[in-house]
Amino acid sequence: MIAVAGGKGGSGKTTTTLGLARALSRRGAPVVAADADWDLPNLARLAAETGPEPTPVGAGRRADGGDVRTVLDGVRGTNPVRPDRSAPTVLAAPDAPRSVDAGATFDALDGATPGGAPVLLDSPAGASPDVAAPLRAANGALIVTPLRRAALRDAAKTAAIARRLDCPPVGAVAIGETGVPDRIEPLLGCPVLGAIPDGGAAPLSDPAVRNAYDGLASRLAETAAASGWQIA
Repeated sequence: MIAVAGGKGGSGKTTTTLGLARALSRRGAPVVAADADWDLPNLARLAAETGPEPTPVGAGRRADGGDVRTVLDGVRGTNPVRPDRSAPTVLAAPDAPRSVDAGATFDALDGATPGGAPVLLDSPAGASPDVAAPLRAANGALIVTPLRRAALRDAAKTAAIARRLDCPPVGAVAIGETGVPDRIEPLLGCPVLGAIPDGGAAPLSDPAVRNAYDGLASRLAETAAASGWQIA
């Protein structure tokens, strides 16, 4: 289980969670992407707005009128998580998140997903106290950041928090860039696994962005955190 974390809101972590999940799916992996940012849940909505098929929108209803599958559904077995290899399984936030134990839910999600299925958690911003629950549950963190000075400072803090919670950063992703200066890896204390170019208003529809996420998926699959993943 990988927590996709960023220093502050707007760093690109939700887009990266979905873009990376789709890239892993293109490699034949049965991927699960779960919304762990329960105060600002938008992973399922982004999936619906950018996907070719009707997918979950927000918490409550699907774009085609059906019920949303939430993280809680998967953990409780109400709607078991059975990811296939054609597209990522996207799990929305619970309908009433403040009544749910987030830490216990993310811990249980790992056991509720089939062995070998990559699980990505779209985590809250690094400055939020809610980020602790997904970081404690995950095996490693993927740090997502633009290369602006303030964003890098916050990303370094997020990486430090992850280490303190026994969720070592497995790598970093630079957003809105085609290359990364050498000084970034020492600053964050982890390798830079990819740079995602600016795709404009609809980045997941941009071929260059898609190719960059494919490269990120390939490099992430080579890390120790991805050992045991079922990837073709």
